[in-house]
Amino acid sequence: MNQREFAICLVVALVPVLHGCVPAVVAGGTAAVLVADDRRSSGAMLDDESIERNTNSRIKERYGDRVHVDVTSYNRFVLLVGEVPSQEIKDDIGAIALGVENVRNVQNDLTIEALASTSTSANDAYLTGMVKTRFAGQKTFQPNQVKVVTEDGVVYLMGLVTHKEGDAAAEVASTTSGVQKVVKVFEYID
Repeated sequence: MNQREFAICLVVALVPVLHGCVPAVVAGGTAAVLVADDRRSSGAMLDDESIERNTNSRIKERYGDRVHVDVTSYNRFVLLVGEVPSQEIKDDIGAIALGVENVRNVQNDLTIEALASTSTSANDAYLTGMVKTRFAGQKTFQPNQVKVVTEDGVVYLMGLVTHKEGDAAAEVASTTSGVQKVVKVFEYID
């Protein structure tokens, strides 16, 4: 990996740390352009932030550290990934997410297994960064129109895209070294 790719991966890896800091992100010049290019309405973007925060809070309140759940909302569509100890808890967490205000639908891809190790989580962050870096090098779609979530080597792609854009994004992700599988969680606009 060259120095430019490393810098991009580092910035991409830090994005989750700033997730939820909308005023800070919007204040940045480049970030403001990314927000302007987003196909979601400003209301949907605010709803997505609220949905993620409220869902995470409710899951944490009920299950604490017994589960590892990553909640991602895009255009009010919720993706749940991570590890839980039982089918009952998986189903309950899906119901929790579906009960949050403004949620339109939930894709519950939680797995029933022991919580992921720190090294697995670090590898997932690395894979997300590599996919996003590779997105920046192509010309078929705008990289900021595809949200990338990685869990245990599986890359989930979310966004409001055309079929052509979605297929191109999936091709880039699936040919990224280390990616085990790609799951499209797109809403198609064509």
